[in-house]
Amino acid sequence: MEFNHIQAAHCENGVTTSLLKNIGVNQITEPLAFGIGAGLFFVYIPIIKINNGPVIAFRTLPGLIFNRTCKALDIPVVRKKFSSREKAEAFLREQIAQGRPVGCQVGVYYLSYFPKEYRFHFNAHNLIVYGKEDDNYLISDPVMETPTTLTSYELERVRFAKGALAPKGQIYYPLANRPVTNEQIKRGIKSGIEKNVQNMLYIPGPIAGVSGIKFTGNRIKKWRDKLGLKQAGLYLAQLVRMQEEIGTGGGGFRYIYGAFLQEAHAYNQMDELLDISNLFTQSGDLWREAAVHAAGIYKGRLGSQEDFNQMGDYLLEIAEIERNAFTQLKNLNWR
Repeated sequence: MEFNHIQAAHCENGVTTSLLKNIGVNQITEPLAFGIGAGLFFVYIPIIKINNGPVIAFRTLPGLIFNRTCKALDIPVVRKKFSSREKAEAFLREQIAQGRPVGCQVGVYYLSYFPKEYRFHFNAHNLIVYGKEDDNYLISDPVMETPTTLTSYELERVRFAKGALAPKGQIYYPLANRPVTNEQIKRGIKSGIEKNVQNMLYIPGPIAGVSGIKFTGNRIKKWRDKLGLKQAGLYLAQLVRMQEEIGTGGGGFRYIYGAFLQEAHAYNQMDELLDISNLFTQSGDLWREAAVHAAGIYKGRLGSQEDFNQMGDYLLEIAEIERNAFTQLKNLNWR
């Protein structure tokens, strides 16, 4: 099967972009998919643990970027989970036989082509299966430079990984539809921004959106006394892991969102979009600085209360920048 592999900064953005381009949506790019899909988010859930640390996410729930982008562009979606490995395999083979590339949610830990240092128990990675040769499935993983392969056993193993966010053989793809117009892209941009404003400014409670970033910053200042230096360091390592390894690198989602606003300007000539884009670049830079500072603490180079205060202050500053940015987006006069 002929398939054009696209390398991307983040897996679900890349899968969304590749699958849509494969059915003829040529306007779509990774930043547009991320923005139309309202992918930017933050949540801190201290009562749920992954890898012995609190859940911290810099993006929306897995699957929502793909679903929201397709919905905004009026493209129907098929998404299935399976209780039976045999049925999951049969359905996958059926799609491949029809010449249809499909997205799969998988666990990272047993991905044989990943370097060992990047393998840990995280079950919300996304890749594309686009063909089969003998016992090898042809894989387009957007975070890899070139296409790769997995044996039937290896693919089944990662499709049915156990633990939090277990994929359960999840498979998804867009159905071919009429061509997407630039006017649909323009409307999708507006709806995506409005959804992201809602998610970052107006979710009730202290743990999500801009409020969640501020809440986490204040919590970090108390971690040293409350948890002890070792445990506090492990919590900061979790923050960096979720940001750097899953979050595309140093607040990379903020850079992608800034790129989205720049691309949005081509569809709606409002210079405010370019100004607000710069705020997300500032936010991304600060997330990167915060990650370096956190690494200094959990690797033992830093560790005083002042170091934890500074780490918390990074997040408080980021929260204000992102609050300002999303407030400006809320107040845009669309035309």
